[in-house]
Amino acid sequence: MISVVVADDQTTVRDGLSTVLSLLPDVEVVGEARDGAEAVELVRTLSPQVVLMDLRMPGVDGVAATTAITAAHPGTAVLVLTTYADDASIAGALRAGARGYLTKDAGRAEIAAAVRSVASGHTTLAADVGARLVSALGAATQPARADLTDRELDVLRLMAQGRNNAEIAAELYIGLSTVKSHINSLFAKLDVRDRGQAIAYAHRTGLAR
Repeated sequence: MISVVVADDQTTVRDGLSTVLSLLPDVEVVGEARDGAEAVELVRTLSPQVVLMDLRMPGVDGVAATTAITAAHPGTAVLVLTTYADDASIAGALRAGARGYLTKDAGRAEIAAAVRSVASGHTTLAADVGARLVSALGAATQPARADLTDRELDVLRLMAQGRNNAEIAAELYIGLSTVKSHINSLFAKLDVRDRGQAIAYAHRTGLAR
């Protein structure tokens, strides 16, 4: 079962999301939070696999809560579900360590798929969010690209395609520990701290294709 905490300041939204998720055979909603501070506390006490996180909440907002959760509880994946899809909100959430980003017009099937995806270690972006991210960052350049080895580039491309570490290892016929070593190396060379930022780099440099 995938354990999930739902964080949203609107009661009707929390109730609706909890109901939708509870109908899934492989998902269990273990807690609900009205703001970022409650979300952080619930993660500390319940250690859920996924937090479905709104961004705009009173007090501690979703970005601050995501930063705190990903720093202290790396085993918990944050999936943002918000009304906002502007460049600043998307970039802020990904920098904070969010593993997924959906807008609230997402359907039940898309939300369910995203929860399962981030719980499995994938990064999931709504199609329009990914397009905005690529558009916003398309002109950016990073000189560190030339420093990546061919194998590190292969790993980065597969990460950008949504593959987890085990799938990358199988695709490239290398060991899981070798994949992790390549990922750590490319993180350092690109000066990024997580898969979301590395994937954003791959998209804006054209390596995701």
